[in-house]
Amino acid sequence: MASETLTVLVVDDEPGMRQGAERVLRSFRVFLPEEDTDVAFEIVTAASGEEGLEIIRGRPPQILLLDHKLPGIQGLAVLDVVARDYGEILPVMITAYASIETAISATKRGAFDFLAKPFTPDELRAVLRKAARHIILRRRAAQLAKEKHQVRFQFISVLAHELKAPLAAVEGYLRILQQRSVLPGSPGYDQAVDRSLERLDGMRKLILDLLDLTRIESGQGPGEPVPVDLLDAARRAAEGVLPQAQARGIRLLVPEGPPMFVNANPEHVDMILNNLLSNAVKYNLDGGAVDVALAQGEAGTTIRVRDTGIGMTDEEAARLFQEFSRIKNAQTRGIQGSGLGLSIVRRLARLYGGDVAVRSAPGVGSTFTVSLPSSPDQTRAGISAPCPGVPRP
Repeated sequence: MASETLTVLVVDDEPGMRQGAERVLRSFRVFLPEEDTDVAFEIVTAASGEEGLEIIRGRPPQILLLDHKLPGIQGLAVLDVVARDYGEILPVMITAYASIETAISATKRGAFDFLAKPFTPDELRAVLRKAARHIILRRRAAQLAKEKHQVRFQFISVLAHELKAPLAAVEGYLRILQQRSVLPGSPGYDQAVDRSLERLDGMRKLILDLLDLTRIESGQGPGEPVPVDLLDAARRAAEGVLPQAQARGIRLLVPEGPPMFVNANPEHVDMILNNLLSNAVKYNLDGGAVDVALAQGEAGTTIRVRDTGIGMTDEEAARLFQEFSRIKNAQTRGIQGSGLGLSIVRRLARLYGGDVAVRSAPGVGSTFTVSLPSSPDQTRAGISAPCPGVPRP
């Protein structure tokens, strides 16, 4: 639980009023459960508007209890200075001449609240409680706005970095073609075209992943959850990566059997499986295998994707689910990716009250396990079988 101490300046020409306010608020505390914050108050007093302004200039308080009628400079004049030069101070006007006109005038000039004399200790505490809550929530809003700005700046910086390299590569290949350094039909010409298309595919994947991530964060799903057959979704995801797997001799093992349902948005399930299988093939070794297993029980539904790929260390696995996080070493240097796929998987899993975990070892492979809520009438496991078109192990 956090704790805050707010300074309250009481400006009133009546000694009894200053002393009474100090006595009431000295041990008064406010707990704000929405922010898990305990607020205490430090009381400072002044007998005139001039003295109050001198204190404000030296050490501005957070809350100002300001008498309307003062000797010398009047309360509304002090309020004008505070509103003009000290916008963070929350003024509360105190007056024995309570009227609609006075309240409206004080509010227009920046007063947060209005307290009519004579007031009870409970009324004073109620005003301070409301003021404290306003200040803490205002601070929190400012902090969130600052954090949002920083996140947006970091996001744009990382995005620019991720796009700079492929754009530079495509530009380099196009200039080679423009300068006729290689001729159409030659190996160099075909290589320049193939590499450019590969880089463009990577940028397109990055854009699509960003759109998915934005849609998830904004809560704009494709519709209400419906029963989704996980086995059918796993087979579709396997068919999507089958050409890449076949080109490298990677065996795909997917579950077979009767339908296995989970209540979810179909598009979310497809995103999870597509990202897991795409990574399992991408970071696998030639001639390796990808094994997809599905199971349901009282604890929920699990999706497990195991590969026999390059694997990773515990340190690498710890940062794997962060945005734009990619494992960079000698074995992954030539592998393209947005660094967003596993972040999307984690966000989707947590959206349904589940999570994703990874077990991995360098040179052995990785196993990703996603937990999702299951339909109450489904309790069985899917047995892996080879994906059509891939040789049996």
